[in-house]
Amino acid sequence: MNEHHENRIKQLLQQAMPPVEGDPEPSRDPWPAVLRRIDAQPAKPAGVSWSLFDSALLAGLVALVALFPASIPVFLYYL
Repeated sequence: MNEHHENRIKQLLQQAMPPVEGDPEPSRDPWPAVLRRIDAQPAKPAGVSWSLFDSALLAGLVALVALFPASIPVFLYYL
């Protein structure tokens, strides 16, 4: 690249990303708000809770094993 192209790229980047004005630091600490959101979520029960996605994955695995029984050793290997 010659110097003309480098200057053009530099000019385009400066136009696309103007400098940050003022203080670039956040005005407050976000960590206490994160902790409040975590504490506000309801606790999950101690038992195993299956989601719909987990059930769909299990059903897909059972269907795959039923259709392709030769894949059972592969699944056992990765367990």
